[in-house]
Amino acid sequence: MAPSNQERAAREARTRLRDYQARQTAHNERTRRRVRDNVIAAVVVVLLIAGVTGAQLFYFNGGPGSPVASASATPTPAATDAAGQNTGDVPSASVAEDRTWTGTMTIDGAQLGLQLDGAAAPQAVSAFITQAQSGFFNGTSCHRLTTSGLFVLQCGDPTGTGTGGPGYSYGPVENAPADNVYPAGTLAMARQSGNGYSMGSQFFIVYQDTTLPTDAAGGYTVLGTITSGLDALQSAVIAQGVAGGATDGKPVAPAVISSVTVQ
Repeated sequence: MAPSNQERAAREARTRLRDYQARQTAHNERTRRRVRDNVIAAVVVVLLIAGVTGAQLFYFNGGPGSPVASASATPTPAATDAAGQNTGDVPSASVAEDRTWTGTMTIDGAQLGLQLDGAAAPQAVSAFITQAQSGFFNGTSCHRLTTSGLFVLQCGDPTGTGTGGPGYSYGPVENAPADNVYPAGTLAMARQSGNGYSMGSQFFIVYQDTTLPTDAAGGYTVLGTITSGLDALQSAVIAQGVAGGATDGKPVAPAVISSVTVQ
């Protein structure tokens, strides 16, 4: 017996309802996926921004060791070790032999004379000597130059980015000037802000008298002095300025260390 018009209408209504429900389910699923994808994208963007901002704060607001920041900042290394202890295979402080060491460092053809005070800064000088004698610095570029208020060229990062080091960190601060004044020719270690145990391989050369305020960790370890060649460094690297015309950042010059010798 053929279905009545009423039955056909009811069946068609049920079919339309199922189709509508299926479309709604698909629409809701698409909406859910979009919301999920948007949330994930937002989280990724936030993390990226936080990472970049954190890196900038980390590298540009510390003391010698990682890049030197603007007017009130100082050279600091990119280390993440907890303050208060050495980490990794730190060379023995006895390597410095409690004596004065001499040597040379060549940056973009400018040969600098070095004098290191192994008695006043035995741990830092021991690390520097070990790195120099192993060829650690050869071929690395100085990654940071500051030209306003703070007058330093920061070097010693094997990655050339301001984030690298020798795989260990050490402290405490040694031989920091009591008056916070670092005269032209000072060779000193960079470190994290507030962390006297974050020194590694990054160091800075003061090419014009600079005052660096102390922080919770004190001042900055002075390895020794540049005894000659500052004029040549000024011509080869400093005079060319900072990339983009800034006063703090990557030097325009290659600023590559071709060799470091000590004896």
